[in-house]
Amino acid sequence: MDHMNVLWIFAHPDQRSLNGALRDEGLCALRELGHHVRESDLYAMGWNPVLDRSDFEQQPSGRLLVGAEQERAYLDGTLRADIRAEQDKLEWADAVVLHFPLWWFGPPAILKGWLDRVLAQGLGFGVKDADGRTRRYGDGGLAGKRGLVVTTVGARESSFGPRGIHGHIDDVLFPLSHATFFYTGMDALPPYVVYGADRLDAAGFAEAAHGLRERLRALPTEEPIPFRPEASGDYDEDLVLRPDIAPGRTGLAVHRRDGGPTADRLSRRVLESR
Repeated sequence: MDHMNVLWIFAHPDQRSLNGALRDEGLCALRELGHHVRESDLYAMGWNPVLDRSDFEQQPSGRLLVGAEQERAYLDGTLRADIRAEQDKLEWADAVVLHFPLWWFGPPAILKGWLDRVLAQGLGFGVKDADGRTRRYGDGGLAGKRGLVVTTVGARESSFGPRGIHGHIDDVLFPLSHATFFYTGMDALPPYVVYGADRLDAAGFAEAAHGLRERLRALPTEEPIPFRPEASGDYDEDLVLRPDIAPGRTGLAVHRRDGGPTADRLSRRVLESR
């Protein structure tokens, strides 16, 4: 696939921030490469991150069973208009970029709320095949799409390395790469991370911007993180790795077929201030 439809989800409150400048570089690079781009700038949109009863045009009469109610409203077309608009963008996209500063080891609340409200049951998860099997972890409603995290952190790269105090960056981002992208069927690409953002000078920004452009150049072809699909046969009926798979090992890295994270290869330089 040479030219792609790319949805860029941006979550930073200041357009003049490092993230804002990187976003501008990224969108420009994608357009120069001939890709079609749509953006959801969540703060600029005033996106409501709170999932509640108001998400449904037809109010449930009893308890709010979120998953079931999302699926009913998604299939009926009765989710709120702001949610439907984002789902239309998502369905249009071949690739999704989640771009945010890393706050408290996760994305800002406004982006988490986008995931909560937009990746509704029936669209992002809870999808079944013809045999009634739930499609997830390597399959699902968003199968065929690619997902990339672009993030900035204030700490130095070594502190997010294999023995760093903050934990390995691939583990920190596991909820997005594995439990969001891969869970819904998307190919999760290695994240693009800018470390030491608070101390980034002009030369550092030029390096980070160049690195981002190069990653986006490879967006259609880059090898995804080799997570183990649920349907691969590696897991038993309780969704636990079989004893003969990575015997004696535990932790998040066992869910990768290549044996585990390789921070120096997969995580690129970067940083960010709040």
